[in-house]
This record gives sequence, C-alpha cells and structure tokens, in this order.
Amino acid sequence: MKVVLQRSKAASVTVDGKVTGAIDSGYVLLVGITHEDTQKDVEYLAKKVANLRLWEDADKKMNHSILEHGGAILSVSQFTLYGDAKKGNRPSFTSAARPEIAEPLWEAFNNALREAGLRVETGIFGAMMDVALTNDGPITILLDSK
Repeated sequence: MKVVLQRSKAASVTVDGKVTGAIDSGYVLLVGITHEDTQKDVEYLAKKVANLRLWEDADKKMNHSILEHGGAILSVSQFTLYGDAKKGNRPSFTSAARPEIAEPLWEAFNNALREAGLRVETGIFGAMMDVALTNDGPITILLDSK
C-alpha cells in the first residue's frame, strides 16, 4: 500500500461538477493499493498518517502530528501509484489491486483514520476526479507499508 501525503491549506475533490469532499488545513492522501495488501497494511499506514509529525511547534520545528495540530484528511483512491513505466511509454497497472480488493481496503483505511480521531473527506472510488489543493510548504511525503 502506498500513500502520497501532501500537507495542504485547502483541498477538494469534484466529480461530475459536484464537490464530494473538501477540507481546510490538513492532508491530501493519494492512496494506492496492490494485490498483497491486507488489513495490516491499512492499520500501519493509518497509524503512520495520524502520528507523523509534520506540523510546526513554537520553535518552527516539525514536532506536531495532525491530531495535535488539528486538521482533516482528504483521501483519494489512486491506482496509478502502482503504474509501471519501465518498458515502453504506456504504463502497466497490473500491480494495482482489482477494485473488489482495493475499494474495501481503501474504505477500511479511511475508517481507521476516523477511528484515530480525524475527520476524513473522500473522493469517489473509481471515478474520474478533479483534485484541487493549495500545497502547504510544500510538504509531500511518500509512505509505503512494505
């Protein structure tokens, strides 16, 4: 399981002209799931996201988690994180989990974040989405459960 985490000042997801999720300060998470991922991967990355210290303290050092800072999550499923472009010019997505595997794990990930005390907004699984964000920092971290 891979997550691209971007600290943002504001973000939203729009599908077919309708906003499906929006946050002010927080994290935008692009979430990719592969065939081997399990509930263990979900729990590991949810805990990592909730506790990662990416918010400044009074001394301007990144010492606070999103739980301490306050903020919300915008979670977007992103199968293209498992795109393989080593051969040719058209990526292969065979490493991405099929929707019947990926969607329940993505939902479990979002629920684990909620259980940690975070407000979680989402895109729509499998939809063509327009994601807008104002990156804060910019701070972007790649997380991998493996």
